Amino acid sequence: RERMWAYTVGFTVLPHVGGFLGWFLNRKEISAWYEKLKKPSWCPPRKMFPVAWTVLYTGMGYASYLVWNDLGGCSSKAIVPLGLYGAQLALNWAWPPFFFGARNLNMALVDILCLDALAIGTLCSWYPISRVAALLLLPYLGWLAMATCLTIRIWKDNPEQKAGKSD
Repeated sequence: RERMWAYTVGFTVLPHVGGFLGWFLNRKEISAWYEKLKKPSWCPPRKMFPVAWTVLYTGMGYASYLVWNDLGGCSSKAIVPLGLYGAQLALNWAWPPFFFGARNLNMALVDILCLDALAIGTLCSWYPISRVAALLLLPYLGWLAMATCLTIRIWKDNPEQKAGKSD
């Protein structure tokens, strides 16, 4: 019981690790390349993304802790719900290198569409285990819907960028 706080913190911080690495490794591309892309008028301001992801990663990380805890740790019952979570988290972390690093809009689009399916699967698998955890994923799914629409629009409006870096 005394070490539960460490698990809570660990699960809550974990999503931030890949998010931070994705930002750190691609930060130069964000300002240099992303600003030049044609984007829709409803694209959120750049300053909003780190704030949104901090909140979303914290919520999903804590939710994953709730599921893990309710299932009694790494039991056989946890394989599917936490496996789906891990898979969607890996695709979440892969999107910035595809989009910003490789500038490959095709791969970024495929990634985010698969991510959407896995995130919905995660929510559905979590709901019977912990309704609170499932509810904590709703803002993330909302943001993913916007990010998916934004990726599709950028993909459609910047055809010269679809296959990746050209320099």
